[in-house]
Amino acid sequence: MHRPKSRIKRLMTGLLVIVLLLAGCAAAAAYYIRGELQPTSASGQEKKVEIVSGDGMKNIASKLEREGLIRNASVFMYYLKWKNEGGRFQAGEYAMKPGIGTDEIIAMLNNGQTVKANRLTIPEGYTVTQIADKVGQHDGMEASAFVKATEAYKPAVGEELLAGIPADTKLKHRLEGYLFPDTYDIPKDATEQKMITLMVDQLDKRLQSLPADWKDKLKASGLTFHQMMTIASLIEREVVVDEERPLVASVIYNRLKIKQPLQIDATVQYALGKQKERLLESDLKIESPYNTYKNPGLPPGPIASPSLASIKAALYPAESKYFYYVTKKDGSQGHLFGETYAQHLANIEKSKQTEKNAK
Repeated sequence: MHRPKSRIKRLMTGLLVIVLLLAGCAAAAAYYIRGELQPTSASGQEKKVEIVSGDGMKNIASKLEREGLIRNASVFMYYLKWKNEGGRFQAGEYAMKPGIGTDEIIAMLNNGQTVKANRLTIPEGYTVTQIADKVGQHDGMEASAFVKATEAYKPAVGEELLAGIPADTKLKHRLEGYLFPDTYDIPKDATEQKMITLMVDQLDKRLQSLPADWKDKLKASGLTFHQMMTIASLIEREVVVDEERPLVASVIYNRLKIKQPLQIDATVQYALGKQKERLLESDLKIESPYNTYKNPGLPPGPIASPSLASIKAALYPAESKYFYYVTKKDGSQGHLFGETYAQHLANIEKSKQTEKNAK
């Protein structure tokens, strides 16, 4: 009569032992992991770790372990996965001292806290003079020397991109638009000339990530590479919302097709040489080949360094019947598009109304 109870008792005891064993294993594993995540022995000597573009978590963890900055690369990788980290690590050279915490290392890699003297970031939409100012902030280089170097720069054999730049005296800066906006690791022996070469080469590399038929698209458009880059720069300076880039491209192409002046404010800003919050009527009358209010067609060349997204939009514009667009005043930085001038005027009023409502 008591045998079933004994069996149940033995079964419960066995389950309890298993649970205790699992709990013990979990506790031991947690203790081990916690220990492996502790800082390494502190040292006053900095260790240099270079993270290159394309480095995966495994490579990064191995480099950190090799330099004595973490105890265990495998545990570090699992910790990254558990914390959902590692996807925002930035390339560059880092200087770290053994003894810093795991979370501090992760924060440095996320924030791109590299050896600052060896890193240069060029934002999208920057002009040659703005890029020169950024370059001039680094030791051994000057903004004025950089600008001069862009004008004197001669393409190396095989640099087809620059070979297509026209010998046009109307060009404000010969390499405007051809210095690709990106983050660069500055070589120790960097010169203004070498930085220009890096940026031009980067443009060539990034173009290779475009769809395979981009050159066919360019040829079919009847435009030169220089003209396409000019359109891309106009898109870059006019658009903030990525989805609108192909639409703005379509407006530009539609106007060019019927020889309607582009009337793009960004070209006037470029002609003025300074950014103004609002353009006056007198500004629109400035004598400059870049003033698309006075001159039909494209300006002589790009007005800034376009992003790859703007280059792609210039090559693959949307199909539309739009000829006009106006910026929304609701803070979205988007645009209202119109096919006719009457629609455009209505959109202007609608934009003004949203501005009033926002206030």
